[in-house]
Amino acid sequence: MNTLFEKISIINDMILEGKALEAFDQFYHDDVVMQENDNPIVEGKIANRKREEDFFGAITEFRGAQPLKVTIGESTTMVEWHFDYTHKDWGVKNYTQVAVQDWKEGKIIKEKFYYGA
Repeated sequence: MNTLFEKISIINDMILEGKALEAFDQFYHDDVVMQENDNPIVEGKIANRKREEDFFGAITEFRGAQPLKVTIGESTTMVEWHFDYTHKDWGVKNYTQVAVQDWKEGKIIKEKFYYGA
């Protein structure tokens, strides 16, 4: 089986190729919980996939994304990303975000995103 480094590298590559939803389908656990900063937690793969679809569907111009750092721990990965896009509701977004993933049974069971307001 792939190591966490290999798995998070595949996910990052898929995101860069515009295949974020495919990566979600392949690498996220059915019981995944996701959270943006201190916003309410979203539970379950179905609800989180819908959230992801809504996010990507609202991007009106995509200028770039780049993983800056990747850290691997025991059952945990962290990726620092830089994003630059325009969102139909939020306007121009150019920021750095840290995504922390907890893994269970070879899939992401929990992911939390940290970024400035």
